[in-house]
Amino acid sequence: MFINPLIGEKYGQPLSGVLLCLAIFILCWFCIPKIGRGTAKTYLIIGLLWMILTVLFETGFGLLEGITFADLIRAYDITTGNIWLLVVLFTGFAPFFTAKTRKLI
Repeated sequence: MFINPLIGEKYGQPLSGVLLCLAIFILCWFCIPKIGRGTAKTYLIIGLLWMILTVLFETGFGLLEGITFADLIRAYDITTGNIWLLVVLFTGFAPFFTAKTRKLI
């Protein structure tokens, strides 16, 4: 909505994905320590839950907005320049990476 008009979809899609990953990491940086020390499994389960909830929310909201299921699936095709799949995977591993970085595991 903001980036694509400025720099075009070819570069805007990947840039918005990278910025979203950065925002997720920053959110984790501040929130994960509140959970406290845990095992690697704990943080991987948290990440898996975040990943599942993200996909369910995006799919549900997209369908409510009238986007077809085929178009929603196309968002996961990284060959189109859309790195949504990488964002979802990053969301899944972000709690673990953050906990590891902050020496909570």
